[in-house]
Amino acid sequence: MFRTQARHAAATGEGTGGARGATAGGGGGAAGDGTPSRAPAAYLSGVTKTYGLGETTVQALDDVSVEFAAGEFTAVMGPSGSGKSTLMHCAAGLDTVDSGGVWIGETDITRLKDNDLTELRRDRVGFVFQSFNLVTTLSARENILLPLDIAGRRPDPQWFESVVQATGLADRLGHRPAQLSGGQQQRVACARAMVSRPEIIFADEPTGNLDSLSGAEVLGFLRESVDQRGQTIVMVTHDPSAAGRTDRVLFLADGRIVDEMREPTAERVLERMKAFEG
Repeated sequence: MFRTQARHAAATGEGTGGARGATAGGGGGAAGDGTPSRAPAAYLSGVTKTYGLGETTVQALDDVSVEFAAGEFTAVMGPSGSGKSTLMHCAAGLDTVDSGGVWIGETDITRLKDNDLTELRRDRVGFVFQSFNLVTTLSARENILLPLDIAGRRPDPQWFESVVQATGLADRLGHRPAQLSGGQQQRVACARAMVSRPEIIFADEPTGNLDSLSGAEVLGFLRESVDQRGQTIVMVTHDPSAAGRTDRVLFLADGRIVDEMREPTAERVLERMKAFEG
């Protein structure tokens, strides 16, 4: 895609004709007149990331370029060690990159100072983790509002009520995490990610610690937040059923994006994942 290659050129000094590596579009491709049809909520351009030194060096990401379109639900899949969690951490500003650029909207987060990056993650990015990451001494309400409290911002009462109703937590707001089921705790984490109206939410195995029923409830909420609220979500998962609820699946292997699937189903995703085992 010319637009991603141009961004890569800006980040690396290369001409657009010399852009290297895997590039995956996010529904943000150019229209016939060259005008972008959908602006990305985030994108990576020519990103590489290694861990370790010498013989222990691991190439976690190998010249990856990818866009995440606004208002789209993307799953990231791949075998263990493929780089999927590293991709999410770099895209979210939770980890640094060795080379390349990472943008949230029009902000190149690789150029931000630590304090500015912290503010961006707090105000413009939402996170949902497999382990919930709730504060055990706070109620569900207090956990949901924690990002706004830290930022010194007052919640929008109507938006807070909308998020609470959508997650089905109205009768659990006074409960602490230990008084909630796993599914309820993860819905609190989802509400916390949503309450600040972030430009993009990154979810790392959000159903990994849940039973099938609770997992389906969380996935239903995430799907609804995209369809009804225009939220952008990037989810790392190993579960074909979870991936089947998204708009697009990216497949990683050896630090590179090797395939992309639109309108996925659990069956199609499972068949594609079997290829990694063959």
